[in-house]
Amino acid sequence: MAKALVLLSGGLDSLLAARVLMEQGIEVTALSFKSYFFDTAKARQAAEQLGVEFREVDFSVEHLAMVKNPKYGYGKNINPCIDCHALMLKKAKEIMAKEKFDFVATGEVLGERPMSQNLDALKQVEKEAGLVGRLIRPLSAKLLPETEPELTGRVIRGRLLDISGRSRKPQLALVEKYGIKEFQNPGGGCLLTDPAFSEKLMKLFEYWPDSDGSDALLLKYGRVFWLKTGQEKNLLLIVGREREDNEQLEKLVRPGDILIKFTPLIAGPTSLLRIKNGQLAVADGTSEINVPKELKMGELKFGEAKSDAEILSTAMILTGYYATKSRGSKVKLEINLK
Repeated sequence: MAKALVLLSGGLDSLLAARVLMEQGIEVTALSFKSYFFDTAKARQAAEQLGVEFREVDFSVEHLAMVKNPKYGYGKNINPCIDCHALMLKKAKEIMAKEKFDFVATGEVLGERPMSQNLDALKQVEKEAGLVGRLIRPLSAKLLPETEPELTGRVIRGRLLDISGRSRKPQLALVEKYGIKEFQNPGGGCLLTDPAFSEKLMKLFEYWPDSDGSDALLLKYGRVFWLKTGQEKNLLLIVGREREDNEQLEKLVRPGDILIKFTPLIAGPTSLLRIKNGQLAVADGTSEINVPKELKMGELKFGEAKSDAEILSTAMILTGYYATKSRGSKVKLEINLK
């Protein structure tokens, strides 16, 4: 029996690719990747539905380094899809060689995505990963060159498919054929395809070229503001939007960060201040601030250098302002230097 390592994203295409191979009696193992910008939850659910073994690989650090400087550039936003797929497939190749899988498979469909799934891109990814002849795209295989497993009979080419283009009709027909009850809509799982998040991340890379995973994760958990210190250093302020944001910000805090919180008896956002290669002259304690009833962001002059006291005051005003019940009143906030 042939053994296939199938990259499973949790979307419909990769689920169907695995199912097409399983129909031939091929032993499928699902492989999914975790980074700072996507997780494996949907893929795990898809593997459970298929009834196959599931593997997770966390390549967050390596993936972030690639996102900062992709060889083949970005898509519409800050998504380096070609480089990302190549990196995943390189990792898959290592597992394939070590554990003696016969080939690697993906759910890619020829022509479905203009940048990353045109014929040249598919060939380039295969070459970059070192998988020429050992990478099968079951949904479009009949439109692509024969692979080594097909030539040797371990995979029956006639039972693979010839889907191409952006229409989902062929995939939905397969859903009916296989009786698939649950599947995820295409896209939406990667934050790098989100325009708003992409803008935040590009600003992070611009201001902090040496940013790490903790810095990138902060962007997920609140409103993002940039302030300037008196030494013209860029300082990141995150103001939580809801309880989950507040909890995550407290988990992500590290030495040198400053947390601004409402007292335990009052509901409101938690804010986190982070500066790279420096420290603000701030002491632990509580402080009161008058929260404006209405706030025009231009009045805060984000682009101008501020003293440490002005930075703290601005952060407190924003923290208080986003607790809407506090607008137009005086509030007491806790300041914690970590």
